[in-house]
Amino acid sequence: MIKTTLKIDGMMCGMCEAHINDVIRKVVPDAKKVKSSHTKGESTFVSEQEPDKEEIIVKVAETGYTVKSVITEPYTKKFLKLF
Repeated sequence: MIKTTLKIDGMMCGMCEAHINDVIRKVVPDAKKVKSSHTKGESTFVSEQEPDKEEIIVKVAETGYTVKSVITEPYTKKFLKLF
């Protein structure tokens, strides 16, 4: 699993977050845990494969926002510790 964090400029409200989430889901069909925050200026999601960074940047730009950076890192699920 890969966690991807996008730093995005131009989000001002909850609708902006929804637009970005929709773009991510279209570009990365297996994206899970898609979350955006206009206050932090970032979006995060988890996917099986590393996403096409250039395609995300282009598709987000088509909606009127600017991707400043794309950071990918390995993601591991957090499990409850029973002991």
